[in-house]
Amino acid sequence: MPMQGAEAATTAMVTLADIEAARRTIAGHVLRTPLLPAPPLSALTGAEVFVKYENLQVTNSFKERGACVKLAALSDDERSRGVIAMSAGNHAQAVAYHARRLDIPATIVMPETTPFVKVKVTEALGANVVLYGETLTEAQMRAEAIAGDRDLVWVHPYDDPHIIAGQGTIALEMLADAPDLDTMVIPIGGGGLIAGNAIAARSTKPSIEIVGVEAKLYPSMWNALRGGDLPLGGATLAEGIAVKNVGALTAPVVRELVSDIILVDEPLIERAVNAFLTLQKAMAEGAGAAGLAAMLAAPQRFAGRKVGLILCGGNIDPRILASIMVRELERDDRIVSFRLTIPDRPGILGQIASRLGELGANILAVEHHRLFLDVPAKGAKLDVTMETRDGAHADEIFRALVDDGYRPMRLASGAVLE
Repeated sequence: MPMQGAEAATTAMVTLADIEAARRTIAGHVLRTPLLPAPPLSALTGAEVFVKYENLQVTNSFKERGACVKLAALSDDERSRGVIAMSAGNHAQAVAYHARRLDIPATIVMPETTPFVKVKVTEALGANVVLYGETLTEAQMRAEAIAGDRDLVWVHPYDDPHIIAGQGTIALEMLADAPDLDTMVIPIGGGGLIAGNAIAARSTKPSIEIVGVEAKLYPSMWNALRGGDLPLGGATLAEGIAVKNVGALTAPVVRELVSDIILVDEPLIERAVNAFLTLQKAMAEGAGAAGLAAMLAAPQRFAGRKVGLILCGGNIDPRILASIMVRELERDDRIVSFRLTIPDRPGILGQIASRLGELGANILAVEHHRLFLDVPAKGAKLDVTMETRDGAHADEIFRALVDDGYRPMRLASGAVLE
């Protein structure tokens, strides 16, 4: 992609010089996170993968970079008036943290549906939290109204030159540590992260390819650049990039500098979160794992390439993470459920437990059903959930139960697989 188009798009907004200045601004105030090779992810994807661990920031996301740059650029008068932001998560915490560090009063408007733990964390960082509305759009309208009434400085989560420049410092660090990267895969919400890093990377190394990734439920940038009308909305694990409106500043940069946008569905995002945890021992929220999800969606596109991923955030609910891990075990046939038809007499449950033990299965749950009409009055159905080594082991157990006369049926999420 010709750089003259990139320069035309960015001249009036953010340049490489701005991003280099941002890097000097954040030095000593934002962690210079490591970029490390990820051999297990390389084996999984067929590419040579490097991961930038932005989940190691104090507030566990890349958002600190842009917030630090924006707040540091305020005049004394603006600092005394205070700042306001709208966010349900990472941006809120980043603004609150650096505002407290710089002794700037901060107000954060969050939707009323924001999890209580996120509200408390933001308040603990020194911000005044205002809960308003059901959605981020309603919260933003309220924040803009408060900003006008109280003459506060608006800190936009992505559509601001200082924010974009701050986020772009990630690519400068990545290319300093691994100058031979030939591809970067970057999540897209409103576009601040990918815009800043596309400018920094393509200005530093014009040959590098920038690939964006969006949640399939929120293809806002994909629609904006392609004139598409794919539907927007739904519950996504990648709530950090679940944005319906792209930035007026960021969209032109993405159009000029980003070669492709990959849309990823929820099972792939779950798989990527689980892969980061189980293979890399790293905590990734849904948005933070989106880059890996894109590689899993199109492995042939990245095969043999040297790819840089940004693990842009690690703020994930532990309950959700536990659920993802169990779901992935089920997808890999390492947790399976069978429904058996058994005689309803003493000792049968012990016999089955012993048999499954002989077969190497670890029983996790058992449930009797005596009122089903498709078994004799002296019979019962028995649902057994067990841990197995892999799919082949599960098949071996199934065949053994058939031979034993228990007429097993495979269950999936509570339903019988025919």
